[in-house]
Amino acid sequence: MTDAPTRAKAAFAPLRAAMADFAETPVRATLAALMAPDATLRLCHPFGTLAGPGALYDQALAPLHHAFPDLERRDFIVMAGYDGEGALWLGAGGHWMGTFARPFLDIPPTGHLASMRYAEFYRFDADRVVEMQALWDIPDLMMQAGAWPMAPSLGREWLVPGPATQDGLVPGPHDEGRALASRSLIEAMLTAMKRHPREPAEAMEMPRFWHQRMNWYGPAGIGSGRGIAGFRNWHQIPFLNAMPDRGQYVGDITFHFFGDGNYAAVTGWPDMIQTLSHPGWLGLPPTGTRITMRSLDFWRIEGNLIRENWVLVDLLDMYAQIGADPLARMREFNKARRGFDPETGVAL
Repeated sequence: MTDAPTRAKAAFAPLRAAMADFAETPVRATLAALMAPDATLRLCHPFGTLAGPGALYDQALAPLHHAFPDLERRDFIVMAGYDGEGALWLGAGGHWMGTFARPFLDIPPTGHLASMRYAEFYRFDADRVVEMQALWDIPDLMMQAGAWPMAPSLGREWLVPGPATQDGLVPGPHDEGRALASRSLIEAMLTAMKRHPREPAEAMEMPRFWHQRMNWYGPAGIGSGRGIAGFRNWHQIPFLNAMPDRGQYVGDITFHFFGDGNYAAVTGWPDMIQTLSHPGWLGLPPTGTRITMRSLDFWRIEGNLIRENWVLVDLLDMYAQIGADPLARMREFNKARRGFDPETGVAL
């Protein structure tokens, strides 16, 4: 009998095929076949939590398809496995791509090819999706449109690649022993990482877990870094300096780790809680706000070391928690591009 993770990938395949040449009728049909009618679908800000595949199409996918008439989906990771409680999850990462022909969330179109990275996690029960947790890198699309209104990134902003080994579409049959080893390595790495800043940075033992030529692919607004030094300089040091209580509220969060072959993943809604108590991260002031964060990750393991890490964070939701609205600021920022009446100041 085919194992459940392999069956989940087979059930997901028709949706991937329908979205590769996106059209409403086949996408609606495959969503309805894949998802339970009352599935809980948790999307990034500003979409929120939706119920059922029809709402997912109408409120999120239809506006995206309207903006990108030739929309296509390109997965570079598809993996599946069991979390610590025995629940079955499928993770998919890749890029939406197409001609950015019409506004999306009021982001001005470019008329050129554009992309938007995604990380999507699907919980299966009885071979159907009953829950989805998904992030789209909307700030990256704003940057491509020249419309990002917040602080520039410390890391490198670019088209984040898929796995160097080109084996992210993990085939079956599922090897639970290998999957558990991949998951355990990531859990051990994160346990060590949480020792800092209460202990010296060396307590994180990063060379024990990370390849010297690792790539950390962060979300737009943070950017990517090369090697342990790049990860620390462009992300970790500003992050921990601003929120030194990271990792102290694990009892208030949920997260789901699972592995598949040389890959591991985590999803949580949220999976981090910390206080913005010091300056420096993303150019933000110390608001004193305790924030939750949705961070969805994939890791590729090579020779028992982490070689690549794809990370998406719902930064727009984080900004909303501290009283900032990048989408509203973007609309103000782009009044000059649209034109306005100089007498009334009203945008045209």
